[in-house]
Amino acid sequence: MVLNSTPAVLRPLGTGTLLLMAVACGLCVGANYFNQPLLHSIAVNLQVSEATASLMVTTGQVSYAIGLLLLVPLGDMLERRGLVISLMVLAALGQFISGFAGNIAMLAAGTIMAGLFSVCAQILVPMAATLSDPQRSGRAVGLVMSGMLTGILAARSVAGLLSALGGWTLVYRCAGVVMLLVALALWRALPSSRNPARSGYGAILASLGTLVLQYPRLRTRALLGALSFASCSALFSTMALMLAGPAHGLNDAQIGLVGLAGVAGALMANVAGRLADRGWVQWTSGVCALLTVLSWAVLWLGGSSLAWFVAGMLLVDLAVQGVHISNQNIVYKLAPEARSRINAVYMTSFFVGAAAGSAMGSIAWLRGGWAGVCVLGVVLALAAAVVWIQDARRGA
Repeated sequence: MVLNSTPAVLRPLGTGTLLLMAVACGLCVGANYFNQPLLHSIAVNLQVSEATASLMVTTGQVSYAIGLLLLVPLGDMLERRGLVISLMVLAALGQFISGFAGNIAMLAAGTIMAGLFSVCAQILVPMAATLSDPQRSGRAVGLVMSGMLTGILAARSVAGLLSALGGWTLVYRCAGVVMLLVALALWRALPSSRNPARSGYGAILASLGTLVLQYPRLRTRALLGALSFASCSALFSTMALMLAGPAHGLNDAQIGLVGLAGVAGALMANVAGRLADRGWVQWTSGVCALLTVLSWAVLWLGGSSLAWFVAGMLLVDLAVQGVHISNQNIVYKLAPEARSRINAVYMTSFFVGAAAGSAMGSIAWLRGGWAGVCVLGVVLALAAAVVWIQDARRGA
């Protein structure tokens, strides 16, 4: 169900509304990462293996990718404010299902539902670009994405801390309540917004392939984002297992606090947005792609030193977010009238990369431990750097 809304004269979004959109994005997307520091507790409580529990990470990312492909294009077809609110309410329901899960099947159902409908965040991001002053659209996207990335990083810390207070289910129950409150605030703050060009759902989906074929830079930037996020996901899908192991022996709350250090990396989103407005987007993404490679050398040292691990995690967060914001600023300008569909293509690739990185990270952990994860991370980061070189030949 999509709520109806009365058309209104659009004005550039104010900072307060952009901040609220940033909070909504951070909450919805970040909620898909609650399970990462809780894998050990989930495995023990639901009496499944750690490998089975870790599949919840991949499950959430795959369902999110499906939502990106099938639901985000609706932003170019339906009234966006009502669409966002409807999806947020459904995502909240998924959080409640996870919060009352008594077995792994119920947790999987809640994870799938929350992941599928939390893609409302990816309607809000191009909406921020569309409704902002064109000369400041990079900053608007950067601000909203800062909220999203902060949510992704803070989610692990919040989940770990709440798990220590009331068990691993508490964070899901709290998230469901907060999502409903934020949805109400968005309904009051957002203007009505609809694409003036009307198309049917079938035509909207069919046009995704046309956009991929029409814009080579969409292809290279989507692949760059996928490989970068795959490298990052290999880290975050295994860090709880490594930090809880013999080398560090941390509990859920301590793992959550370690993850909190990465929140500083979200500042890169706003910086990257400002650099994009100044015309430095290509070099920003290139430097960040190289930094992703270098960060894995630091993370390898983190296998025996918590300080090195925190430093490496901060570096990889900064790097991947810089690449991501640069990518979005480039692809949104390819076809302004099709930003939701462009975003669907790009973000589907982005989170398919995340799911693949998580799955490969789990395999690397089982076969080679932390050293195996670091090798995988370097390989993925090097592949991303190669793609950046190819993209650099297509445009400045």
